[in-house]
Amino acid sequence: MNYPALGLQTPKILLPKEGIDMHRWAVIACDQYTSDEDYWQRLATETANSPSTLKLIFPEVYLESPDTDARIASINQTMNEYLADGTLVEQPAGFILVDRKTAATESRKGLMVALDLEHYDYNKGASSLIRATEGTILDRLPPRIKVRNNAPIELPHIMVLIDDPEKTVIEPLFDSNPEPLYDFELQAGGGHIKGYRIDRPQQIDPLIAALGELADPQNYQKRYQVNSEVMLYAMGDGNHSFATAKAIWEQLKQEADDPQAIMNHPARFALVELVNLHDPGLEFEAIHRVLFNINPAHLLQEMESWFTARNEQFSYTPCETLDAARSLASRQTEGQGFCTLLAGRYGYCQIKSPRLTLDVASLQAFLDHYLAEQPTTKIDYIHGEEAVTTLGAQANNAGFYLPSISKDNFFRTIIVDGALPRKTFSMGEADEKRFYLECRKIK
Repeated sequence: MNYPALGLQTPKILLPKEGIDMHRWAVIACDQYTSDEDYWQRLATETANSPSTLKLIFPEVYLESPDTDARIASINQTMNEYLADGTLVEQPAGFILVDRKTAATESRKGLMVALDLEHYDYNKGASSLIRATEGTILDRLPPRIKVRNNAPIELPHIMVLIDDPEKTVIEPLFDSNPEPLYDFELQAGGGHIKGYRIDRPQQIDPLIAALGELADPQNYQKRYQVNSEVMLYAMGDGNHSFATAKAIWEQLKQEADDPQAIMNHPARFALVELVNLHDPGLEFEAIHRVLFNINPAHLLQEMESWFTARNEQFSYTPCETLDAARSLASRQTEGQGFCTLLAGRYGYCQIKSPRLTLDVASLQAFLDHYLAEQPTTKIDYIHGEEAVTTLGAQANNAGFYLPSISKDNFFRTIIVDGALPRKTFSMGEADEKRFYLECRKIK
């Protein structure tokens, strides 16, 4: 069943046949542990004699390997084998309700659905129903396209957000007596996952109605105080994988002999997990910045000049400690601000009349300018304040401590400002990312 106004389809999901070891079947997203080849080698050893999604994906740790073409050929061959020998079994059309436990949370709820790529645009200034939350780096698409191009199935690590503070779409499904589909422990500290079939009208009709309320133009404009096209879905994790699916879909349309018939092609849709932005198990973590090979005085001078030229009223206050800088930040009621550590000296930067909605967006706009002007200066994006403190304490380094993004303002920020700067936020640590599990035919 398709729901065109919602960009939604009830997919026919493929799951492993009964008797397959699900613990070995599911593995973490391919873009995790990209500097830890041992992690992936351990997985290969553990899953060597079992059907596994590891044999259906291309871990990005191997992207620079000389055997890329052979790996892709093996992936496509294994996909065809799993379809032919019954390893993968197609389920009746419907959704799958997901409940994930991780080291950080007892429960993070989601819903496996297929989204219409006709409603997705990752370009700057997009007004589509589905939008990117961070800038899409086009150079990251070709290797992904090469993997997916001849693949007969897709298996997603994509998580897409809906802004549902009243918990009307996903959460009520747990009270609908859903049929259990899987229940097992994930590998490598990934936690535990349960899945339930959602295919009865009395389950689907209310969730479609609830999504319709979120997408209602009048409700939307009143809620966000905007006069613009509706954004119902915002990319969480896996933006570049979703963009890859979009690129291949556009290519299929261009090559089609029958422009009408191609619109029924399964590659028009992409399988994703919907997650409510307001799920208590979903945590947004700040991603901090560290600059290397800078002159602190020159950096501050450039910051003041750049923000002043934009009429954003920049000021810097030195502080004895990080706590002192945070205390100053807590007392500020105007504009934006962030704490810094410049070659071992703490401080607080304030922007009184920012053009952009988020602190991180204002800072990144300056950093992009500064890095373009200073080719010897390098940047790194850091998870965790401890590393920022260690690196920022070193001579000729600068650390920037950034606040976490507010869930309440997240959607409106995307609507008003467009896609956020790269590395703006993280949805949990590596072992909390989505595991490959469900599949779907795309040919």
